[in-house]
Amino acid sequence: MNAPEKLTVRIKLPSLAGNLEEFRLSAPRDFGTAGRRAFNRVALAAAHVVADPLARGNPWLDAAVDWDATLAYRRYLWSLGLGVAEAMDTAQRGMGLDWKSSLELIRRSIEASGDIEGAVLFSGAGTDQLAPSNGVILDKVVGSARCSIRSSPATGARRITAER
Repeated sequence: MNAPEKLTVRIKLPSLAGNLEEFRLSAPRDFGTAGRRAFNRVALAAAHVVADPLARGNPWLDAAVDWDATLAYRRYLWSLGLGVAEAMDTAQRGMGLDWKSSLELIRRSIEASGDIEGAVLFSGAGTDQLAPSNGVILDKVVGSARCSIRSSPATGARRITAER
């Protein structure tokens, strides 16, 4: 099996009666590793981060990331031949990671990809560092996006933008 090590076969889930009931997962499948042949497309996974359930702090305000598990999952995705689209809106931003944590995620993922042959990594460029308010004008949004775009090369990642 090449899935992340923390996968368990049995878990407890809440039932309609309010009790915890054991649920048995099917056996993990072995997808093997990716073949190393030329291919003219890149499939990207917008991978989520793994939360650290034991971290102290407010889970609504503080990003509590289990960095070891998060990076192990990215290594698993790379072993399948997938690229990773990091710090994308749908996977992290707006779902618990702030601007600073998103940059840290990108930096750590770049470092983790360094020892994996053929690892593909892109980073999202967003405007989440811009505080929401009624006074936000288009120039501020554009400036925020440009700041995010300028930050990507500093981390070493290739960026994904919807820029024209």
